[in-house]
Amino acid sequence: MNDRDKLTPSDVLDRVLVLEMVRVTEYAAIAASRQIGRGDEKAADAAAVEAMRDALNRLAFDGTVVIGEGERDEAPMLYIGEKVGSAQGTGPKIDIALDPLEGTTITAKAGPSALSVLAIAEEGGLLYAPDVYMEKIAIGPGYPEGIVDLRKTPTENVEALAAAKGVKPNEIIACVLDRPRHNALIQELRGIGCGIVLIPDGDVAGVIATTNPDTSIDIYMGSGGAPEGVLAAAALRCVGGQLQGRLIFRNEDEKARAYKVGITDLDRIYELEDLAKGDVIFAATGVTDGSLLAGVRRYKNGRITTQSIVMRASSGTIRRVNGDRRGEPKHG
Repeated sequence: MNDRDKLTPSDVLDRVLVLEMVRVTEYAAIAASRQIGRGDEKAADAAAVEAMRDALNRLAFDGTVVIGEGERDEAPMLYIGEKVGSAQGTGPKIDIALDPLEGTTITAKAGPSALSVLAIAEEGGLLYAPDVYMEKIAIGPGYPEGIVDLRKTPTENVEALAAAKGVKPNEIIACVLDRPRHNALIQELRGIGCGIVLIPDGDVAGVIATTNPDTSIDIYMGSGGAPEGVLAAAALRCVGGQLQGRLIFRNEDEKARAYKVGITDLDRIYELEDLAKGDVIFAATGVTDGSLLAGVRRYKNGRITTQSIVMRASSGTIRRVNGDRRGEPKHG
């Protein structure tokens, strides 16, 4: 290789091919879609994992999963530290954050907005987050930096966002995971007249919804998985917006997980670029219909259609990709 052929940091992801990431999420979404409405979360997750692993192993890179299926999950995992790609030791080194099926319960119950999601970055570009909960707050683009902050109360954040938007607090719409742990948050938001969109699962989609004017969602608040926080941050790096995260530790075992991955400041508030920095590519394919993407559809003639989105931080490029294939993808 001569000097002209040497890889620059941005070339690393160029060589991976942006649209190949869509193929990976498409494969996982199609596999998971066979389990829509079947009531078996584990089967849906396992199908997505197997398909995504196979697709990743076809790509000519040296990939490492830094955000994978959580230790809480009992289904087969694409585990943290797993090596993927067909060019181990020779290809460009890539960090990977993934959730082959974000919304296992949604899929099992045929609910809305289940996704297959994936983010890649240059080596060291994604936070190696432990599988614990993370308190998050996120807004879309177009606001002054620091307009929301986890150090503020929910009321203060809504009031600050409303002032920046030029509306009253009761015109702000918040997205919150529908969980008992959020009862106090929901009560406080409703106390100031804030509208709330409660979602059953899928907080990556919930965060991304703040960037889409069609959803009417202004802010995402509450706690969810830390791995999902990194994936959401990767998406916001590409489309703009603000996100903060703070890890939540419920016991000593969870603190030990953080120490194991090199996190020593357990109270740190992570900004967007602490979670995902440098050049980042984010891809997602709909499994079930949602506000972000349409789900997988199968037709009597055997054709399968998908809808995906792929975004890149360095260029700010957003592509929507409509797939139409003849039959199931071939694996192995």
